[in-house]
Amino acid sequence: MCEMDVYLIDKSGQETLYFESVDKLTPSGENLVLEDIFSQQKTVRAKIKEMAFIRHRIVLEEVE
Repeated sequence: MCEMDVYLIDKSGQETLYFESVDKLTPSGENLVLEDIFSQQKTVRAKIKEMAFIRHRIVLEEVE
């Protein structure tokens, strides 16, 4: 399995689990569209801070 869990760092610097089992990440303008293995989607205004493939982890940082 190659899915990744996505964590979001909010404006206060707090990191929380945002979305599990993400299969696809697509840039869309100033947003990122995340899709999981069940085809559920979430859209977030954020930038990629870190991608750790072996740990199956993506860290996003919220932007205004």
